[in-house]
Amino acid sequence: MQIHPLIETSAALVEFLDLIKTSDFIAVDTEFMRENTFWPELCLIQVADSDHAAAIDPMAPGIDLKPLLDLLVDNQDVLKVFHAGGQDVEIIFNLTGKTPHPIFDTQIGQMALGQAEQVGYSNLVEAWIGLQLDKGARFTDWSRRPLDKRQIDYAIGDVTHLAKIFPMMLKKLIKTGRGHWLDEEMEKLANPANYSLDPDKAWQRIKIPSRKPDVLGRLKALAAWREREARTKNLPRGRIVKDETLADLAAHPPKQQEGLGGVRGLSATWKANDIGGRLMDALASAKPLSKEDMPDRAPRGPGLGKEGALVADLLKLLLKIRARELNAAARLIARSDDLEALAAGGRDGIALMQGWRYDVFGHAALDLVEGRMGFAVKNGKLVMSEIDTATASEV
Repeated sequence: MQIHPLIETSAALVEFLDLIKTSDFIAVDTEFMRENTFWPELCLIQVADSDHAAAIDPMAPGIDLKPLLDLLVDNQDVLKVFHAGGQDVEIIFNLTGKTPHPIFDTQIGQMALGQAEQVGYSNLVEAWIGLQLDKGARFTDWSRRPLDKRQIDYAIGDVTHLAKIFPMMLKKLIKTGRGHWLDEEMEKLANPANYSLDPDKAWQRIKIPSRKPDVLGRLKALAAWREREARTKNLPRGRIVKDETLADLAAHPPKQQEGLGGVRGLSATWKANDIGGRLMDALASAKPLSKEDMPDRAPRGPGLGKEGALVADLLKLLLKIRARELNAAARLIARSDDLEALAAGGRDGIALMQGWRYDVFGHAALDLVEGRMGFAVKNGKLVMSEIDTATASEV
């Protein structure tokens, strides 16, 4: 594989893209900083196909990234391969308003092959090509210039190794017949709705015990206000106001701005400054949450009950057995909340009751819940066992 020099000009970028734009796939990775900003600061983009690899410096003066971004989001003939690519996709979405497509994530692919759940990149590389990575540059400040050779070599390695691993993984997935398992997961990863940050939905990410419409209405207004403040100032949300403080303000709103000076988590200056005034304006504009917007209650709890919780535990045991038999990651097959929803009597809208998940596990889970499946020990191993309902009796 030819490793190209660091790309710092538009002309060099176009020349490199001409070499890879007709490839069947490209491996993509990014280096970014986001500890002190709302928007991730893109510092480096690495791209490789089977024959060529390069790191592109998006911070280079005058460089035009549009040809690269067009390849990522508009070229449907080239598969874009990531590892744990959620944040990489988010950055590309922020730049273009689109997501890379078609897309493949090797972390999810690894789960379908049962070798690990949410495996890290270094473990992936060691498992597939027996190489132990130098992690020394992992926590570097990628925004500093110039980048040294060790940093660039480390960054390019993320895509050169991935370009070797992906064909091997694909071949094994085809051999096992599990490629179709991943179609839905990859479409979820590429769904723009996952990365579109609607300020009016920001409240849904904040934990609050109350289900009172007026409290949730205030939380919605406050979270939307904070989202806009954070974007405008390009600061992390928590640097504006922390989640727990927003929840406290929603539950116990001060009547006057002076009251902000006594709120835990806020500076005393908020009782008289402009940002405190804008927070109070957000509270004043809040309306009780409508019945249609009220969040659904979690299936676990009163709706599940003690017996239902026991059934959910049995379903989790069944999932472990089935995952072991399939040599696939349990987390890919079913989530705990789906198991609890099934145990509580739910059937509709549960992922494991649809598609390939139903074929490999959902039907057995349903049989367990409805008394047609049990457990048995054979040769020292716990296995699933069908129950003859005609002869079985309740003990």
